[in-house]
Amino acid sequence: MAEKKRAGLKELSPINIYKNLPKINCKECGVDNCMAFATKIVNREMELDSCKPLLKPEHAKAYSILKEMLKPAVAEVIIGVGEKAKKIGGKLVMYRHEFTYKNPTAIAIDVTDEMPEKEVVGRVQKTENFSFEYIGNILQLDMVAVRCTSDDADKFKSCVKKVAETTKLPLILCTMNPQIMEAGLMASPKSRPLLYAATTTNWKDMAELAIMYNTPLVASAPNDLNALVSLAKTLQNYGVKDIVLDPGTFTNGGLQDTINNFTMLRRAATKGGDELAGLPLLGIPMVAWMNKGETADDLIKWRESYMASMLTVRYADALILHGNDGWSLLPLAVLRQNIYTDPRKPVAVATGLKVFGTPDENSPVLFTSNFALTYYTVASDIESNQVNAYLIVVETEGSAIDSGVAGRKLTAERVADAIKASGIESKVKHRKIISPGKASRISGEIEELSGWKVLVGPRDSSEIPKYIIDKWQP
Repeated sequence: MAEKKRAGLKELSPINIYKNLPKINCKECGVDNCMAFATKIVNREMELDSCKPLLKPEHAKAYSILKEMLKPAVAEVIIGVGEKAKKIGGKLVMYRHEFTYKNPTAIAIDVTDEMPEKEVVGRVQKTENFSFEYIGNILQLDMVAVRCTSDDADKFKSCVKKVAETTKLPLILCTMNPQIMEAGLMASPKSRPLLYAATTTNWKDMAELAIMYNTPLVASAPNDLNALVSLAKTLQNYGVKDIVLDPGTFTNGGLQDTINNFTMLRRAATKGGDELAGLPLLGIPMVAWMNKGETADDLIKWRESYMASMLTVRYADALILHGNDGWSLLPLAVLRQNIYTDPRKPVAVATGLKVFGTPDENSPVLFTSNFALTYYTVASDIESNQVNAYLIVVETEGSAIDSGVAGRKLTAERVADAIKASGIESKVKHRKIISPGKASRISGEIEELSGWKVLVGPRDSSEIPKYIIDKWQP
């Protein structure tokens, strides 16, 4: 789609990086030598700025070369300011199994300038307060989209001002009218919102606003990728630094075109090195609410929800939604979390002794693996039933119980070592430990190595409370 190409991730090697490093092995970065540092840079395990000598004036040229080499296939754009600012884009690869995805898809909930002030404030607060703990991570929403539906600059300005006073979340200002957009910017001039949108007809005025207020700008050409890329190039040449692409979001029969357009842009960026295609992508599943007619709200919410899920999987870097029910947002937030974990590293928790309730010297002792999903499931079942107990989390390199036993990640030696290291022997007077049912095959070895009697517990952690009531005797 464009003439300028980026080098692909697979073309980089530690040697490419090493050639431009100071090569003095100063260890200021925290690793032993420059080659080891170069390897970590290629694997994105460290930042280039960790090399302090590289930041000196005499290495400015090498630093510039390295920054260009390491530039991601999809440019990174920052929306908002302060600690709530949201980074989108910054992707290195097309497929998650190739490398860890960076910057989880930003989710914005909309308000309009024709909503009553109370409703606007309520929706903004609900967006900001959305929070759910999932395997040790707090899932939250990211932005608020303020849409002008009144075609009235004063109303839009007033709504933007109220939203900015209510939340520090980044904003997306939505109007195709440059005069109305400027009114919104005047209400929150230093908040660095994302401006939606520049089109083939209003691009110049929108570009001037983006440059004047130093904000990112959406280029929109629905279902016309050639026009979209041409528009992005025009905006870049005009001086707009941060651009987000809107290839169009369509419902029902247009959904196929939507997915195809997002996919083709991301493929062109990551596989073809096309810099103009390599800009963050904005999806707008809230189009499901447009022209809804007599369709029931729950059906519209479902349609919006599955569109948002599909776009999260298919490369959207930001989404604008209207529905804000927990049942529709939570699955999307969980899906996003799962996609944006590091496929090279199992999700694990810290090992050691965990205390639930107020256990005493006669309380039960259990062990489990440090696979996050296993641990939080077990912990939830113990906590929710108000069981007073000790739980020893064993190092299994992030493996679950059954796979850990099968793959020799959960061994009797590791369990025995964990018992000793936990200090549990000074907290209870008995020497009994409850093993997960799926680890029963190593119970005999654990007894031999640890000196503790192993009680084989249930295979499902939901049965732990009943098991303790029925069978636990110190």
